[in-house]
Amino acid sequence: MAGVAAEATSLNSAERSSDESQCFRDKMPNRAYYADSIAGFVQAHESKVLGQLAAAVPANIEVAQRDAWTAQIRILAVALAPYVDRGKIYFEFSVPRLGKRIDVLLLIDHVIFVVEFKVGERVFSQADTDQVFDYALDLKNFHETTHEVPVAPILIATEARPPFALFVNYTSHGDGLLQPLHVNKEGVGRAIEAVLEHCEGPAINAGVWEQGRYSPTPNVVEAAIALYAGHSVADISRSDAGAINLTRTSDTICEVISNAGLQSRKAICFVTGVPGAGKTLVGLNIATKHIDQASQLYSVFLSGNGPLVAILREALARDKVRRESEAGRRKRKGAAMSEVKLFVQNVHHFRDECLIDKERPPIEHVALFDEAQRAWDREQTVQFMRRKKGLADFDASEPEFLIECMDRHKDWSVIVCLVGGGQEIHRGEAGIGEWIRALQKSFDHWDIYISPRLNDSEFGAGSVLAELADRPNVKLVDDLHLGVSMRSFRAERVSELVKLILDQEEQAAAEVARQVTSRFPIAITRDLASAKCWLKEKARGSERFGIVVSSHAQRLKPHAIDVRSPIDPVHWFLDGKDDVRSSYFMEDAATEFQVQGLELDWACVVWDADFRYREGGWECLSFIGSKWKRIHKDDLKSYLKNAYRVLLTRARQGMVIVVPRGSAEDPTRDPSFYDRTFRYLSRIGFSEI
Repeated sequence: MAGVAAEATSLNSAERSSDESQCFRDKMPNRAYYADSIAGFVQAHESKVLGQLAAAVPANIEVAQRDAWTAQIRILAVALAPYVDRGKIYFEFSVPRLGKRIDVLLLIDHVIFVVEFKVGERVFSQADTDQVFDYALDLKNFHETTHEVPVAPILIATEARPPFALFVNYTSHGDGLLQPLHVNKEGVGRAIEAVLEHCEGPAINAGVWEQGRYSPTPNVVEAAIALYAGHSVADISRSDAGAINLTRTSDTICEVISNAGLQSRKAICFVTGVPGAGKTLVGLNIATKHIDQASQLYSVFLSGNGPLVAILREALARDKVRRESEAGRRKRKGAAMSEVKLFVQNVHHFRDECLIDKERPPIEHVALFDEAQRAWDREQTVQFMRRKKGLADFDASEPEFLIECMDRHKDWSVIVCLVGGGQEIHRGEAGIGEWIRALQKSFDHWDIYISPRLNDSEFGAGSVLAELADRPNVKLVDDLHLGVSMRSFRAERVSELVKLILDQEEQAAAEVARQVTSRFPIAITRDLASAKCWLKEKARGSERFGIVVSSHAQRLKPHAIDVRSPIDPVHWFLDGKDDVRSSYFMEDAATEFQVQGLELDWACVVWDADFRYREGGWECLSFIGSKWKRIHKDDLKSYLKNAYRVLLTRARQGMVIVVPRGSAEDPTRDPSFYDRTFRYLSRIGFSEI
C-alpha cells in the first residue's frame, strides 16, 4: 500500500522493553500494610504493629478499624505462638483485581492461610464465606508461586459459639485449594494445626514466594471498578509472554492522543482483538486516565451495548457508595450514579446530544467507542432518525455522524474504535468497513492508525482497506491488536476453538480441544438438569454462573427457557446468590444481546434448533408462528452464527453445552433437529455428562 507503512511499526522509534511494567513483579510486602516474620510479629508490641498499619493508610483511621486491628493482633499473637520460627505474616494484603484487601495472609511451613476476620460476629454468612474463598481463589489462580501450594481460607467470626467440627478437605478441582474453615477466636490455632497436618508439600520459601508475579485477569466489571477506584491497568492485568501487554496498547493510544493535542491534529485509532482480549479494558483504562472534565484530555467511554452500560454504571455506583461508607463518609446512590454516568455513556445518547446543537462540539476531545463494529449503517440510521427523531433530511451512517461530531473541534480530537471480530449480531450493524468508508468520503484530513489485523476476514474490512492505498496519513501499528483472549485465564485458545467449531473445521477443532480442555473444562449433555448440577459443582466462592441462549432459541420453552421473557441484566449479572433474579438461580437465561461484552466464570450454553449442524454448512432457521423457517439472507445467517460465537466465548473457566434430545411428539422439536449437532460436538472430543 503506497500510503500505508509497508510493515507494522510502533509509534516510538525506541524499542519498547518486553517487560515494561515493573508493577507485575512487585514483591509481596509492598502489597501489604504490614509484613514481618511470625517471630517478629509475636514479639512486637501491639502499638508498634498498629502504628505501622495506621501509617500505611492514606486517610484517617476510624475507631472501628483500629479496634478491629487490635482484636486481630491479640488473637493472632496467641494462635501463632507455636509457629514463631516457621513463617511470615502479612496484614491488609492488596487484591487489586477485586479492589479489596485480605485481612491477614500467613505463610506457615508448606501452607498459605488466607484469613478473614469478622470481629464481633456470631454467625458465618454465605457472603462472608464467599469473600474469603474469593481471596484464596485470586491467589491460587493469579499468583504464580501460589499455583502449586496448598491454600487454606479461614473465616473467623470472633464471637461464634463452639463447638466446631473441623473438616479439612480440598475442593474437587485438584489445584490445592481447601474448602473454607469456620472458627471463632479460640479456634484459630486449632484450625492452623489441623490444616498443616492434613496438607503435604515442601516448606515455602517466603523470599521466593514474594518474588512471584501477580498476573490477574479481571472480568470487565471487576476491571471497571478497579480502574475507577484508581488502580492502573498494570495492577489488574497479566503480563505473561503469551498475552499482549495491555499497557503497551494503552500507551500507544495515549501517545496518539498526546501527539494530536500537541500538533493540533485529528486522529482515529482502530484497536482490534479476539473475543475477550481486553479491548473494553483498554478503553476503560484510557477513560479513567482522563476522567477530569477540566482536563484538555477529558475522555468519554461510549458503548451502544445497553446492558453493558447499565451494568457498568450500577457496579461503579455501588462500589463508590461502598468505598465512601468504608471511609466513614456517606454517599447517596443517586449522587454516585450521576457521577458515573459522565464516565460511561450510551453512544446513542451522545449522538442525540450532538443533534441538539449541530455546530457545537462535544466537551470531550477524546471519544472511545466500544464495539465500534456494531455502529449502524446508513439505512438503519436514516430510518431511525426519520421515525424516532423526525429528521427527514438526515443522510449519514452512524460512524459518519459520530466522526462529524468530533470533527467540530477547531483544534484537535481523537476517536478510538474498539473492534471485535465476528461480533455483529443484529440487522443494521455495519461492521468496521462503514467507519473506513466515512473517513474516505468526508474526512481525508484525519490521521488513521490501524491494527494490521484489520485485514483479517472476521473484521469484514479487507475490501475497504484497499481504498486507503493512496492515502498518505495512514499507519499500521502492531500494538493496536490484542491477539490473545484474556477472558479465560485457563486457556487462551478458547476463542480459536470456537471459531474452528463454527467454521466446521472438525479435525483442527478436535486438536485444539485436546489442549484447551486440559485446563478449561468443556462438557456436553442432553440434559439441562445435569448441566445445572455440573455448574454448581464447578463454581467456588462467588464465581458467577448462568444459562445463555440464542435470541432465536424459541423452542426451549419445554425446558422453562423463554427468550421472549425479558430479564434485567443488572440483576442477572450483579446480584448475589440470595436474589432469584440473579444468574445463580438459573431460572432466567440471557441472550447474546444481554451478554455481549460481559463474562461469566462458568457458562451453560443451551443449543436450540435455530442453528443446526449440517455437513458443509450450518442450517440457520427462525421460528415464526408455529414452524421453523429457513433463513436465506447471508447477513442474517452471519448474525445467527455470530450469536453462537458470542455465547460460546462468554465463559472464563469452563462451560457445559446442552443440546436437548427433542421430542418425537413435537414436530417443532424433532430429535433429528438436534442429534447431528450433538454428534458433531461429540466427535470434537468434549466429555459427555
